[in-house]
Amino acid sequence: MSPGPGGGQHPAVRLAFLVAITVFAHTAFNGSRVTVSLYALSLQASPLTVGALISLYSILPMLLSVSAGRMIDRVGTKRPLLWSAATLACGVGLPALSPGMPALYLACTVIGLAFMVFHIAVQNAVAAISAPEDRAVNYSWLALGFSISGFLGPTTAGLAIDGVGYRATFAILAVSGLAPALAIAFAKGAFPRAHQGSAPGGRLKDLVGNLELRRVFIVTGILAMAWDLFYFVMPIYGTSIGLSASTIGGILGSFAAATFVVRMVLPWFARRLPEWGLVSATLFVACVAYALFPLVQTVPLIAAIAFLLGLGLGASQPSMMSLIQRYTPPGRLGEALGVRTTVMNTSHTFLPLLFGGVGTALGMAPVFWAMALFLGGAGEFARRRRRVA
Repeated sequence: MSPGPGGGQHPAVRLAFLVAITVFAHTAFNGSRVTVSLYALSLQASPLTVGALISLYSILPMLLSVSAGRMIDRVGTKRPLLWSAATLACGVGLPALSPGMPALYLACTVIGLAFMVFHIAVQNAVAAISAPEDRAVNYSWLALGFSISGFLGPTTAGLAIDGVGYRATFAILAVSGLAPALAIAFAKGAFPRAHQGSAPGGRLKDLVGNLELRRVFIVTGILAMAWDLFYFVMPIYGTSIGLSASTIGGILGSFAAATFVVRMVLPWFARRLPEWGLVSATLFVACVAYALFPLVQTVPLIAAIAFLLGLGLGASQPSMMSLIQRYTPPGRLGEALGVRTTVMNTSHTFLPLLFGGVGTALGMAPVFWAMALFLGGAGEFARRRRRVA
């Protein structure tokens, strides 16, 4: 790994620290999504109501991501990481202190906003320690951390719900969110900051008007839809066919385990394959998985298809991040990541409501097949970009 900006510690040590705090924060975030969904269903909430709760994770991030990215470009990464992790822990712990639907609505809003700031800041920090030839590899290691927490969050939540109940589960997840805040508070030295010495600024339309960045943002939106659908629908679908919370958590964990497996080999692929080629392959694999979901109802087959979907979607994030860093002007990476986050959270906000409404009216099969068509179209788009890249 080539030395990157940020001075002080070796970049590998900094990267390991950033990946570790991400695992804890994302475990709290991801586990809370599953716990909120299942807790709401246990309170007799409809799929549409669950969709509204999940949408609350994304309303403020949708509106404030660009501003948060600009703020991080100005002040650096340490303070945003510290305060966002602390706020995340408070949001996740709220339903443990005040059970019931009102607390869930507030908790979802706070958790979503806090993790948005954390997510942009940690990606900016990884960019700061990454030389151009290392950025895809370093983002692959960060993505591997997300895979670990993507497995730990749902499985921990499912087992804890069945073992100790919902309130204790929220408390356990809150501790996971508090751990990175404490680690950051006691960390020595300055945190890395992308493009040190450059002046943030410029017009937002310059970023959105960049043709290559706009293409990345479009594909990002499609991928966000695919992730959202799986994590939103699986608790509803599993509950409807009588699966326990731990079984549903295990299926979600199968998806996360697949993202871990594929990201273990991504550093090797990232050095040898173009970004758009990897993205195209992931989209087509995910398309096949979504086409198969409505055709099965047994747990082993559902878990196997979830694993296939994880193999597809798990390989996409590092390539998309590398493309954003390549095409973003110096000093504006946080802002560009904010635009990407806005695109993702627009999907997170509106699609659960759409999925919940359609699922309530028609069942989940039309939703799965519509998503397969979206992914197939996006895969063909990415394949053509590979030809001209």
